[in-house]
Amino acid sequence: MQHLDYLYHPYETARNSTIAKNGMVATSQPLASQAGLSILQKGGNAIDAAIATAAALTVVEPTSNGIGSDAFALVWTENKLYGLNGSGHSPASISTEEIKKRGYDEMPKFGFEPVTVPGAPGAWAELSRRFGKLPFKELFAPAIQYAEEGYPISPVLGKFWSMAAAKFRETLKGEEFTHWFDTFAPNGIAPEIGEVWSSEGHAHTLRKIAETHAEDFYNGETADQIDAFSKQYGGFISKEDLASYQPEWVDPISVNYRGYNVWEIPPNGQGLVALSALNMLKGFDILEKESDSTYHKQIEAMKLAFADGEKYIADASSMEVDIDDLLNDDYSAERRSSITEEAGVPEAGVPPKGGTVYLAAADGEGNMVSFIQSNYMGFGSGLVVPGTGIALQNRGHNFTMEQGHANSLEGNKRSYHTIIPGFLTKGDQPVGPFGVMGGFMQPQGHVQVVMNTVDFHLNPQSALDAPRWQWMKDKTVWVEPNFPKHVAEALARRGHEISVQLETGAFGRGQIIWRDPETGVLYGGTESRTDGTISAY
Repeated sequence: MQHLDYLYHPYETARNSTIAKNGMVATSQPLASQAGLSILQKGGNAIDAAIATAAALTVVEPTSNGIGSDAFALVWTENKLYGLNGSGHSPASISTEEIKKRGYDEMPKFGFEPVTVPGAPGAWAELSRRFGKLPFKELFAPAIQYAEEGYPISPVLGKFWSMAAAKFRETLKGEEFTHWFDTFAPNGIAPEIGEVWSSEGHAHTLRKIAETHAEDFYNGETADQIDAFSKQYGGFISKEDLASYQPEWVDPISVNYRGYNVWEIPPNGQGLVALSALNMLKGFDILEKESDSTYHKQIEAMKLAFADGEKYIADASSMEVDIDDLLNDDYSAERRSSITEEAGVPEAGVPPKGGTVYLAAADGEGNMVSFIQSNYMGFGSGLVVPGTGIALQNRGHNFTMEQGHANSLEGNKRSYHTIIPGFLTKGDQPVGPFGVMGGFMQPQGHVQVVMNTVDFHLNPQSALDAPRWQWMKDKTVWVEPNFPKHVAEALARRGHEISVQLETGAFGRGQIIWRDPETGVLYGGTESRTDGTISAY
């Protein structure tokens, strides 16, 4: 059947999708996928599996996320899609004035200044409370075992760990950063590929989260440890900030793209950027994948969507325009009309008034989860709370110091956020979860994966394996080494400044699980650019 082409059709010599019926977990780390699968096989549902996988990922892929991360989730259950915003707010005591007093003209990347409240532990607990099947404590057993007994470092993980350690040796000079090195790079040296790494601090903290349904993290001993560490080095985050945190259930937002509804979490996340670009692109006739015309339209729409996102996306309470106005078809048509045959430099429009891990999980009962969590920029702020294994995130770096801007730095405010889970439906039926991690590559990856699926009918694995591009700024576009040379040359003739990047990690890392609406069979794709794997049965 035509609408099922995306389950089977390959892209050149791409790998085949993984196919199973009873359950599936797709991640960037084999051990984390197996942790989720073990929960499914114990009778847990997809939500339980996602929590177990996310907890395991804090241990087995600390280069991209940790206990101190934020998280977002889209959950399909009981024939409905639910959204959870698990991003934390800035400390109550922080302000632009306080940051400027410390000699900064913009938000720094490292140290206590960009640290915001970690939302991931609270998100795990909330997902379990509302939709979980197994006891919360059971879900942490695999992660705790990996942390206590250790696990061997996989190839891509080892590469990024080594790169982070080298960068931090040059960059992080204060005493407060010594605990990061104690935990992740003793004597300044990252663990090598194949070396077994363990962390008692991780295990201890995860056990307390498991036993208290995350209450200890926000109101107990762990909260006191974070508070004491912050006070010792003049940080802003406090136990009062932790105690006031609560994940937020939100209504997912969507656009209809050629008969499919593409769903994202509403701002403060940048999922709106992906939807805005798709809303522009649906007005074009897209006839051929490997065409400079197709890529040109994608890139130009992405630029315009990012320009609007940078200007308008912020904490929902601070946004100056309505989401519906930015996704208004007339506004999208107006933005689309500004796309010419040549590369342009984007500017925001005026709408009418009115370092990350991603996982997908599904079970045999029809439950599906799109889940993402991240410290940002790899290991985050460079700060580890002594003895806990908690690497604090640096999401506050995305605040602007510009007064009056929707995303300006203030206390008790969520920043513009890069991490976004995606979900696809058709009519009232779920197609499934998808995501592409990697900073500002994420909405660009979402657009490319959706178009690979809907426009070009590629199966999940092929949709991920296909060559990617990334718009960087102005007319600069990065492409992968296997990007078609003739298309790159044609784009250059249109004025795009094309740069071939040998480091494929710059193009994000994705996972997909699609469900056949007729049979319930699951079709999964995992990222070939990392240590990705799918565990299924």
